[in-house]
Amino acid sequence: MFGGPKIKIDKDLLERVKKISELAGYASPEEFIIHCVEKELAQFEGAQSDADITEKLKGLGYIS
Repeated sequence: MFGGPKIKIDKDLLERVKKISELAGYASPEEFIIHCVEKELAQFEGAQSDADITEKLKGLGYIS
């Protein structure tokens, strides 16, 4: 995990992540972020095509 890929995140969002991850009992903000990303990815991994993914994104309100 050390020296791995890094992403930039908005400072305000990071503060929210730190607060919620601590309240929820995660070992670190990184653990919380990984959990959230894995949960979101799982929704799309079963899609059979790009059209399926587009429909799921529309259903979630991410695209119109």
